[in-house]
Amino acid sequence: VREVTLLGQNVNSYGKGLPKGTDFAGVLRRVGNIQGIERIRFTTSHPKDLSPELIRCYAEIDKVCEHIHLPVQSGSDQVLRRMNRGYNKDKYMEKVARLREVCPDISITSDVIVGFPGETDEDFRKTTDLMEEIRFDNLFSFKYSERAGTAAAGFDGKVSEHIKGERLQVLQALQETHTLEKNKKVEGQVVEVLVEGRNKNSPGEAMGRTRTNKIVNLKGSPALVGKTTPVVITMAYQHSLRGELLSKKEIDRC
Repeated sequence: VREVTLLGQNVNSYGKGLPKGTDFAGVLRRVGNIQGIERIRFTTSHPKDLSPELIRCYAEIDKVCEHIHLPVQSGSDQVLRRMNRGYNKDKYMEKVARLREVCPDISITSDVIVGFPGETDEDFRKTTDLMEEIRFDNLFSFKYSERAGTAAAGFDGKVSEHIKGERLQVLQALQETHTLEKNKKVEGQVVEVLVEGRNKNSPGEAMGRTRTNKIVNLKGSPALVGKTTPVVITMAYQHSLRGELLSKKEIDRC
């Protein structure tokens, strides 16, 4: 096994209701001690349960990949309260700062919902301001969709579909600039890539992922699948990177 991903709706909430001392940071440490596992990922994390102990795992466990998916949902405290998220913008920003302090190369991705009931133009502006401050590596953005039986279904301040659509377009255009900016910074770097399979858009090529969860397409034989290999990044695109395998001589110099 080269890589494992620990999954949960709020995976870092693990341990609630269990004996004291049982937490997700402890799970990561135990998995990190298993021989043969090279990489550990986990998703999805809830910001309110991102503990100092879990953040330290990025600095103390080499197998934990330098990536976290940390859904913020909104940059407005008013909207976050209505969502019952359990944190505000400042608390979220503090956790991002701490993550980058212990792991400077960490890739941070997130989720945002636009058009939650009661979201004003000012609330939306606070979300784009937060995006400008943090500059996520990638962002998954959605229009709020009402679900029967939820508390939000009874909230006032419904946002029209037209406004939701406009806000989503603004959000996605902004994130595209941030994603390309982040990817461009990797150009020229040698990174470790775990080759996962063939490139679906170009069957003669291989596809893999960096430890920071960025997709890399490269020329390579099927024998590479399932292996980690050093790759130099030659070009950055909006949603992927292009790389080249290093020669043995180049690997020896790394």
